Amino acid sequence: MRRVALVTGGTRGIGLGIAQALAAEGFDLALSGLREACEVGEALDGLRACGVGALYCRSDVSVAAEREALLGAVRERYGALHVLVNNAGVAPAVRADVLEATEQSFERVLRVNLQGPYFLSQAAARWMVRQRQAAGDGYRGCLVNVGSVSAEVASLGRGEYCVSKAGVAMMTQLFASRLGEYGIPVYEVRPGLIRTDMTAPVAAAYEARIAETPLLVQRRWGQPADVGRAVAMLARGELPYSTGQVVHVDGGLTLRRL
Repeated sequence: MRRVALVTGGTRGIGLGIAQALAAEGFDLALSGLREACEVGEALDGLRACGVGALYCRSDVSVAAEREALLGAVRERYGALHVLVNNAGVAPAVRADVLEATEQSFERVLRVNLQGPYFLSQAAARWMVRQRQAAGDGYRGCLVNVGSVSAEVASLGRGEYCVSKAGVAMMTQLFASRLGEYGIPVYEVRPGLIRTDMTAPVAAAYEARIAETPLLVQRRWGQPADVGRAVAMLARGELPYSTGQVVHVDGGLTLRRL
């Protein structure tokens, strides 16, 4: 039986890059997102062309009932779950200085970026523990949280996003600590400037900074495939003795330099 990976927000941007990398590794896939099924057909067909299963579930990770339905759909289709990739996330609808940002924006971003993944991880981890207890060493599971350099680099125009990703960093440590006894590692992949729909509104501003300043050591945009390769490495089990660790995919943005 092939291993099964659930990727939230998995039909475009970083999520699709992750799904493509996992499909290339032979994982059957379950993907969630907010778009209608008719809008993601091309992405699913591309994944299925790799010879793997690709299930799509329209699901809002910030809603408890929809998280439960998502895991239920995975269980019904595949009967197992080995890898959860918490990728779904949103930026503030309006960038606002921390002195002006609204509670409504804060609540929306935290529900999607932190509360939803936290409790989806809780439910998925319970299922993974049961599978591990039933199969012993024959079961290989892991959780991967897609964080952001915004967990450690302040961005005054989107404070709520930074806070949410800092929370994801601690969430990774908490679940890694809790699941260690079951041999289920938990990791964070921390992207930097990745060319996606989310970064499109600020792309022009960053183009100049990438080209003309030492913002990045590797002076190019990151691509969703860069993040996908990192997640696939973790899902394969290439870092089995590194639970709780952060893998930066940021072109050297967060390197301390003089």
